[in-house]
Amino acid sequence: MRAFILAALGAVALSGCMEDGAGEMPGPQDGQALFMENCAVCHGEDAKGNGPLARRLEKAPKDLTLIELRHKDTFPRAKIMSIVDGYARSDMTGPGMPEFGALLEGDLVPFDSGDGIQTPTPRKLVALVEYLETVQQKR
Repeated sequence: MRAFILAALGAVALSGCMEDGAGEMPGPQDGQALFMENCAVCHGEDAKGNGPLARRLEKAPKDLTLIELRHKDTFPRAKIMSIVDGYARSDMTGPGMPEFGALLEGDLVPFDSGDGIQTPTPRKLVALVEYLETVQQKR
């Protein structure tokens, strides 16, 4: 019964985000453009943590091509989304990765972050995650 209720709620929420073509899914190329505009300055164009500002930072930016390897060969979509939008760092003090929550506002698309449930998610956040998943190093 609980699964049925969750599915029904998800369908109602998703119907709202599909209006006016907003439900069209972004691809990795959309995420790459966002990454180059917002992330490459610290993480580098190759996402390895070697951007132009990396040397000036107190803590070196992470190599984003190793996310999957650091998580036992699984790309943790939900975790990466919460880091990018700032939710996972809400209690962080001092300099660090900026919160991109405001940047990621806008239309929503249905997205499964790994739990099997399609959740309305900001289009730009989905695009970034899709791109980061494509740059992962394999064993």
